[in-house]
Amino acid sequence: MSESKRELPVINANTAGIDLGAEHHWVSVPEDRDSQCVRRFGCSTADLQAMARWLQECGIQSVAMEATGVYWIAVFQILETQGFEVKLVNARHVKTVPGRKSDVLDCQWLRQLHSYGLLAGSFRPDDQICVLRSYIRQRDTLIKSASTHIQRMQKALTQMNVQLHRVISDISGTTGLAIIRAIVAGERDLHKLAALKDCRIHASTDEIAAALTGDYRAELVFVLHQELQLYEVFQAQIAACDLQIESCLTQFADQVDLAAAPLPASKRRGKKQPGNAPSFDLRTHLYRMSGVDFTQIDGFGGLTVLTLLSELGLDPSRFPSAKHFASWLGLCPGSRITGGKRKSSKTRPVVNRVANALRMEAQTLVRSQSALGAFYRRMKARMGAPKAITATAHKLARIFYHLWKSGGSYRDPGIGAYERQQQERAVKNIQKKALALGFDLIAKPSSPAGLISCHQTKSTSLSLRSASE
Repeated sequence: MSESKRELPVINANTAGIDLGAEHHWVSVPEDRDSQCVRRFGCSTADLQAMARWLQECGIQSVAMEATGVYWIAVFQILETQGFEVKLVNARHVKTVPGRKSDVLDCQWLRQLHSYGLLAGSFRPDDQICVLRSYIRQRDTLIKSASTHIQRMQKALTQMNVQLHRVISDISGTTGLAIIRAIVAGERDLHKLAALKDCRIHASTDEIAAALTGDYRAELVFVLHQELQLYEVFQAQIAACDLQIESCLTQFADQVDLAAAPLPASKRRGKKQPGNAPSFDLRTHLYRMSGVDFTQIDGFGGLTVLTLLSELGLDPSRFPSAKHFASWLGLCPGSRITGGKRKSSKTRPVVNRVANALRMEAQTLVRSQSALGAFYRRMKARMGAPKAITATAHKLARIFYHLWKSGGSYRDPGIGAYERQQQERAVKNIQKKALALGFDLIAKPSSPAGLISCHQTKSTSLSLRSASE
């Protein structure tokens, strides 16, 4: 053993390292636990269970593993159910630690670093949340697949020169699907097709009939028919997935008594559910299982909250503070400082579903008459839209974390309170600059609130005279 190894104290003695692969896994335990301290196991369930038994015989308590694919999931779940502390480490963090020898297997290197306490495990919620997360991710995949067929239906209509999208906002809505189904069924009377419009459509029947004038070629109608069928198949699968999600949500324990503390009124206007929201009462389930109505935060809808909770879980203890949470999301400014100079303050490139959801909600605040909406517009005027989205997502993350950790409710201070706060901050900054230059700021009595005048002090006036003389 080299001098560098003896200098580092062993923090975790009962550790093992696993190098995961598609065909087999290499496992390393301390040399004093078995005559063959490195073993290779297959990827079948029986092999993984044999691996767990061998680790138990060696007295292992904590296991570190790395993988670039999805091979780790089965190993992680089996070892976790057997009572091991399992850490999935970032391969980039392992490779950046100096001192690795070319003749050392990856599993031995992982075990060595883990025994010194140099590895941090990736975040993974508890098993009940992982079940919900699998349903939510599958639902998101189905929605993306369904959107592909909407685009193909639009392409077929455009090739037929049917300008339906010019008179209705969404061809996958009630009116659009009714007209497309009638076209596929063989209806070519433009006024009968236009009469299928919903009462909420602003365009008149004549305008819709004019937009439906086109070249209904048989091959293009056939393509439209197939894409419509595929879209309806995915809609049926999304509905089936919603049933599983609702069943999964009912299994979570109640964190609040709905009779004693009922769900606050929704901030949304209208009864129609937005976008791809499920048909069941999602807000009530989320409020019951978390004890907090996160939809009171401006920009947050039921689907957004469901995505956040399915990725994060209900236990915020893994993140000691809001700063740790924002750093994990990759939303906080970077701190690349060299030689006392800040080289860059860009955020880290992080692939995170929670961060993506927060960025999407930040974009919806562009016209919001709230404090968060005013903040987004102010940041957009200063830094541009991309940085404003990140800054607003950072603020949303901090608000979500405080509610997630301490409970309570969120109340919007209002756009007026935010503007007054920014005005007071601007006045204080001007006063500091004026005092530094030797000036006093005096508010004009006859001027509107916030307007001030600048007067030079006597001492500065005398010094300027003497300088000019």
